[in-house]
Amino acid sequence: MTNKKARITLVGAGPGDKDLITVKGLKAIQSADVVLYDALVSQELLEEIPANAIKLFVGKRAGVKCKKQEEINLLLVQAAFEYGHAVRLKGGDPFVFGRGYEEKEYAESFGLPVTVVPGISSSISVPLLQGVPVTSRGMSESFWVLTGSTKSHQLSKDIELAMQSSATIVILMGIRKLPLIVDMLQSAGKEETPIMVVQSGSTQEEKCVVGDSSNILQQVKENKIATPGIIVIGEVVKTHQSFIKQKAVTEWNQ
Repeated sequence: MTNKKARITLVGAGPGDKDLITVKGLKAIQSADVVLYDALVSQELLEEIPANAIKLFVGKRAGVKCKKQEEINLLLVQAAFEYGHAVRLKGGDPFVFGRGYEEKEYAESFGLPVTVVPGISSSISVPLLQGVPVTSRGMSESFWVLTGSTKSHQLSKDIELAMQSSATIVILMGIRKLPLIVDMLQSAGKEETPIMVVQSGSTQEEKCVVGDSSNILQQVKENKIATPGIIVIGEVVKTHQSFIKQKAVTEWNQ
């Protein structure tokens, strides 16, 4: 048991690029006594953790056996009491499908002070890095951010609701359910709505494909797009360079 005051900081690491963490988030991990980090946190960012701090991997990835959320909650509290300043480093923003609130609530039930440092969510930043805004006047006045996999591992019914609007749809953790999402689009009469799929946005492993419901699955297969990734659906995808080039070629041929 340490003499240091036990406390917790929940930090959003951003979409993947080390430089996209906030200044406050970086200061937090540089002052940590112990850091519990996820699979989406880059190795470069982990190098910012003090050499004498404890590093605990508690990452979760689709299809890979890992610690349950209840175990992570308990480990975080135990780490704070044992070492002092415990930082929970999570990809993106801790409160956007990151279960950050569950960890905060659990830690506070033990009387531990919890500070939250927001992170840059991949839902906005990854499309932007592809030159695609989630909103643009005349194209999309709003956007939905949805999970592709609910607590029961089913496709969220909210996606169906979103498809009834003209808003941009951003789906996190939905790569594995892309065939079902394409079926939904076709059933909603939006076969020609542009789709963009981005793997590992903002990192060296980044891949991106664009298309519509008639060809996006083939594009994903040919380019070996895998998790982690996001799906963007809507007219704003037409601002992607691939669409602009395709339009220019078509006009030239005419």
